[in-house]
Amino acid sequence: MQARKELSDFLRSRRDRLRPEDVGLTSVGRRRTPGLRRTEIAHLAGISVDYYVRMEQGRDGRPSPTVLEALSRVLGLDEDERSHLYTLARSEPAPRRANSDEEVRPSVRRLLELLNPSTPAFVVGRRMEVLAWNDLAVALLTDFEACRPPLRNMVWHGFCDPAARELYVDWEQMARQELAHLRVAVGRYPDDPGIVALVGELFLKSEDFRQWWENHDVQDRSHGLREFDHPLVGKLELHYESLSVPGVLDQKLVTYTADKGSPSQAALEALAAAAAETKRAHAEREAGPENRVAAPGG
Repeated sequence: MQARKELSDFLRSRRDRLRPEDVGLTSVGRRRTPGLRRTEIAHLAGISVDYYVRMEQGRDGRPSPTVLEALSRVLGLDEDERSHLYTLARSEPAPRRANSDEEVRPSVRRLLELLNPSTPAFVVGRRMEVLAWNDLAVALLTDFEACRPPLRNMVWHGFCDPAARELYVDWEQMARQELAHLRVAVGRYPDDPGIVALVGELFLKSEDFRQWWENHDVQDRSHGLREFDHPLVGKLELHYESLSVPGVLDQKLVTYTADKGSPSQAALEALAAAAAETKRAHAEREAGPENRVAAPGG
């Protein structure tokens, strides 16, 4: 039932954003609601009005690929939206329900270590939860270890961590992208209790999330440029890559890199040095005075 409601809401949201002139129609008279009428969508897609109405009301469970392609064309869906439509319509068998706990392979954790201290890197799961990370990712983004697991999440970090609004130069763009990733996850796993709980928490905690969630934006972007204003090293422009972990469903390795020889590369190296010094000082405090190594000449 949740999947059908998602399909219904998604179709309605995409119909509402279109205007008659967008699809070559002449607007006649005043319209009581925004967007195109259901009859117009049906005629343009070459399907019966009754069939489309049932589909938008969530009363038709599995439209054919032919119908989905026609609707994708009429509604002007991009590739992420088209893929999301197919997922919601369950044109193909839904993926098996994933286990409640996601494990990161030791070899992937070792890869995170090897990327440190030059490259911030972390692994996210299907709910955008952060499953593993290296020291430089903590230094750049936030202390994932200090977050209890339900809140150790990139969407939560974006919307509910006050420091995030200062860290990301274009905070709104980042937050909307993370939300759009979560919307894709909802389509893939409509009955996942962790995803349902996360969306509910974000609804309670963030007015921006409540407002933007109703837009039904979807995005599965795997790379791009992100700008930071870090409290220790200032401005950085970093390229991010989100790479699928082989053999694991919906698990991604995310890395941040700077252009070679750029000011951002210098800032990233300074951040790595600061993170290493913080880690060394912490290790000394944990070891106690009797185990500390005296400085040369001391």
